[in-house]
Parts: sequence; structure tokens; C-alpha cells
Amino acid sequence: MNPSQRLDRTFAALADPTRRAILARLSLGAAPVTELAGPFAMSQPAVSKHLKVLERAGLISRGRDRQRRPCRLEAKPLGDASGWLEGYRRFWEGNFQRLDALLDQMKTLKKRERTKRGKHR
Repeated sequence: MNPSQRLDRTFAALADPTRRAILARLSLGAAPVTELAGPFAMSQPAVSKHLKVLERAGLISRGRDRQRRPCRLEAKPLGDASGWLEGYRRFWEGNFQRLDALLDQMKTLKKRERTKRGKHR
């Protein structure tokens, strides 16, 4: 799978609020499927489908501990997504800096105009 496809899978997996909540829980540490299913009003098979999407995206891994299969967060795809978003953050930051500079210029001009009007009175 190429980097673009991995990124597509990551964002597709993150598009669902249930999957984001599962990742938030896993950020605290590994957990079995039954614990991950607890807060959701859905069947365990439905939660398992969400876990499969997360696993295919590389966002979680499942281990084996006797009868349990604890899930763990895999952060690398999140880091890749963050890196991709970083370019857009820099773009917007640059736009905001230019906007700030323009607003500062406008304020300076307005002050000058007020000062000129005050001297002519």
C-alpha cells in the first residue's frame, strides 16, 4: 500500500465518531473488545467491525493474551496524518499573519487620519 492509500485509510477510519472514541480510550492503554464495547449502545459484532476498520488502517493492533485479544493504539498512522495536515496549518498560519499585518496597516492609517483631522479643527 502506498503512502496516499494509507492516508486515505487513516482519514476514513477517523471519520467515524465511534472509532475516534475507541482510539481515545486506547490512548490510555490496551483494552479488550468487551471493555471497548461498553460505552456504546451497539452489539459487540458492530464494535468488532469498527475495530477491523481501525486495524486495516493500521491505527490499532490486536494481541493475544490467553482468551483475551487486547487492542492497542498504533500511533504511526496518526503521526503521518498529522504531518500531512502540518503543511495546511502552515498555509493558514501564513494567511493569518498576512491578515494581521493588513489589519495593523489599516489601524495605523486610521490613527493617522484621526490625528490629521484633530490638527485641522
